[in-house]
Amino acid sequence: MEHELVGLAGPGDRWRPVAAGPFALLAVALALMPIRPVWLWAALIGVVAAVPWALGAAPEARRRRPRPFWRLSAAGLERIGPDGLSIVSYERSRIDALAITTGDGVLTVFHRFGRTAVGGMTAMGLEPLAVFVTARRIGIPLHVLDGESADLLDPALDEALRIPGLDDDVPGGSALPRDHAAEKRLLDQEAALLAAAHEPSLQVSPEPLVEPPAEGRPTRGKNKAGGRRRANEQRLDTPEPLPSRRRIVLLGVLTALLGAVMIIRIAVDGTGEFGARLAAGCWTLAAIAGVLAARRRLLRAAQVRWTINAERLLVRALPGRRREAQDLRAGDVAAVVVGPGLRLDPVSGEPRRADLAALAFGHRMELVARLPAHGLDGFQLAHALDDHGYRVITPGARAPRRPDYGLEGLPEIFAQVPGGRLVVADGGLGWADAAGDVVLKMPEDRIGGIELLTIAGHAWVRLYDTDGDEFFAAPLSALRISRTDLRDSARRAGLPVNDAEYDAYLSAAFHSAVSTLAAPEPGTEPEPATAALPAQSAGQEGAALRPDRAEEPDFTFSVPPPPSPATAPGALLDATRRSRIGTYGMSVLLCEAVALLGAVWLGPELGGFNATASWSVPAGLVIGLVGYWLYDRNRSQLRVSSAGLAVVTRRGKVEWDLARDRIGGVGIDEARERMPRLVVWGPSGRVLRQVTFPPDLDELRRACERYGVPWGPPDADRPAPPPPEL
Repeated sequence: MEHELVGLAGPGDRWRPVAAGPFALLAVALALMPIRPVWLWAALIGVVAAVPWALGAAPEARRRRPRPFWRLSAAGLERIGPDGLSIVSYERSRIDALAITTGDGVLTVFHRFGRTAVGGMTAMGLEPLAVFVTARRIGIPLHVLDGESADLLDPALDEALRIPGLDDDVPGGSALPRDHAAEKRLLDQEAALLAAAHEPSLQVSPEPLVEPPAEGRPTRGKNKAGGRRRANEQRLDTPEPLPSRRRIVLLGVLTALLGAVMIIRIAVDGTGEFGARLAAGCWTLAAIAGVLAARRRLLRAAQVRWTINAERLLVRALPGRRREAQDLRAGDVAAVVVGPGLRLDPVSGEPRRADLAALAFGHRMELVARLPAHGLDGFQLAHALDDHGYRVITPGARAPRRPDYGLEGLPEIFAQVPGGRLVVADGGLGWADAAGDVVLKMPEDRIGGIELLTIAGHAWVRLYDTDGDEFFAAPLSALRISRTDLRDSARRAGLPVNDAEYDAYLSAAFHSAVSTLAAPEPGTEPEPATAALPAQSAGQEGAALRPDRAEEPDFTFSVPPPPSPATAPGALLDATRRSRIGTYGMSVLLCEAVALLGAVWLGPELGGFNATASWSVPAGLVIGLVGYWLYDRNRSQLRVSSAGLAVVTRRGKVEWDLARDRIGGVGIDEARERMPRLVVWGPSGRVLRQVTFPPDLDELRRACERYGVPWGPPDADRPAPPPPEL
C-alpha cells in the first residue's frame, strides 16, 4: 500500500536458552539428592544445566515465527499475528478519529458507538509523528489530548459528572482539554516533512574514493574489509561498553568452569553428607546465574555505528549479522527526524523508549526506516546529517529551564508600590517609590549577608540573616536595580556583600593585563623599548647623555600562572554522611555474606559449620570495617571553583579536572536506562565526567552558582548569555 505504517517488532529467530529458570531449579534439586553413583549425580547436574542451551541452539527452536505487530493503513488499524492473519482489526470505515493521550501515551479509537483504548504507543511499537502523518494521509483525523485514557468518559456520563464552573474552559464540551502545544508540534513537523518531500532532490556529485594505504602506513581511511571509503565520509560510533564484550564472555566462561570444577571436586570427595550436597547446589545455582547474567550483559553491550556520506546512510548495531545493517540511498530519503523514539529491548525484544532515534521519511511521506541512535550525541548526529546534505527535522526547541526560585519571598508592598525599586539608604536596604521616598526599610542589624550571583544568565540577589539563613531571593530585574549599583552602594554603606563572580572577573582581568609584563624566557633577548623624543631635544642632548643599558633598573617581574581547578580556591564537597554510613554497612554485610557462604562450603573440611563460622564471621566483620576504612581515608572529594571542577582525594591526588570553558552544566542525569547519576556535561550536551560519590546537592548547587559554574544540563537551543554586568 502507498500509505502504510508498520509498528516496530523484534525478530522471531533470535537465539536464546529455552526455559532456563525451570531447568536451573531442576539442576539444584538434583544436586541436593543423594544419587548413587556420584558420577551419575554429577553428569545429571551438567546435562540438566546444559539442556536449555541445547534446545535454544537447535534449528527448529531457532526458527520461531515472527512476533505480532501493528499496522495502520487504508484498511484501518490492525494487529497482524505470526501467521500473517489479522488478530485485532479496526476497519477504516468504522473509525471516526484517533486520539493520543499525553498522560499515558495510549492510542484511542473514536467510533460511532463510543471510544476504545487500543493500547500504549510504546507497546504497539508506533511513534506519534509516524502515526500522525500516516493517519492524516489516509484521511483519519488524529488529535492529541491532555490527560489519560481513563479520563475519557462515556459521553452519556459527561453531563451527569460535570461540575458547574470547573469545566467551563473545556473546548467543545469535551471531557479533557486538548494539548494544543503537542498537536502544534506534530503539525509543524508534518509541515517540515511536506516541504522536504516536495523539494527537488539535490544531485550530489560522487565523492572521491580514498585508496587503501600501503603496508606499514596508518590505516585510518581503510575499512575493515580492506576496501575503499569515501573521502568525505563521516562515522559516528557509540562508546565501547565497559566492561568489554571479551571480558564479559571471559567472566561467564570462568564462572561456568569454576562451578563445574567445584561440583567435580565435591563428587570426588563424596556426597554422603547433606552439607556437601548443599554446597554443590549453591555452586550449581551460582554457575547458571553467572552464565545467564553474562549473556544478559552481553546482549546489552552493543554498539551503534553510523556511516554517513552524501550517497547513502549505513547504520548497523555491532556486533550483529550483516543482514541487520540498514543501507539507505540518499535519493530515497526526503528528511530524517532526529529526536526521542523507540528501540527494541536487547533482552526481551519488546519496544522500549529511547532518548534518541532517527526516523527516515521518503518523498511520499512514508516511513522508510527506523534507525537506532541510542548512545549517540544528538548534536553531532544532527549536524553530521546536515553537513552531508540531508534534511534534518527535530521535535522543536525545548522549553527553557527555569530556576527553582520563585518570587514568593517578595513582600506584597513590592507589587503595591508602582514604579518601586530597591535602594540602599541609611545603612540598610529599602524599597522606594517612583518619587524616591523609602516606604519600606530593612535595617542593617537584620542583614547578615548580601550575595550576588547569576542564575540562568540573569543577576540575582540573596539576603541572609544574622544566623546565616537565607530569607529572600529575587532577580535584580524585578527589583529594578543593577548589579553594579547594588554592589557599590552596599559596600559604601558598609554592608557585607559577596560577589564572587565579579571578584573572579577582576582577578582574571588583572592576570591578563600583567601577563605582558612577565620576565622573558631564558635565552631570549628582550626587544629594546624606544621612546619618541622631539627633534630639538635629540639634537641638544645627543647620544652621550643616554645612560648605559646595564645601569638601567629592571622593572620586570614574574606573574604566577592562574590556578588550576584542583588548586584554585573554592568549595570542597565531600560525600554525605548518610551515604558513607550506608557504604560502611554494605561493605560489612557483603563480607559477612561471604563468610557465611565460606562456612557452608568449606565447613565440612574445617571442623564443621559452627566451628568455621565462629571465626569466619568475626573475621568478615573486621575485614569489612578495616577494608572500607582504608578506602574511606583516601576518598574522593569534589572541588568547585571559578577555574572549573576537579575530583581530588584526601591525600591530594587529582583524579580528573575540567576547566571552566569546557563545562556546559553540572547536575543529575535522569537517564531512563540507568539510575540517576551526578554528571558533568559539555557545552554540546555530551557527558564528560561522572561523579562517583553523591555529595550534598544543595551545597553543590550553591557552590556552582557562587563560582559561576552552570547548574543543570546545557541548553543548546537557548544558550545562556554571559553573566550580566561583568
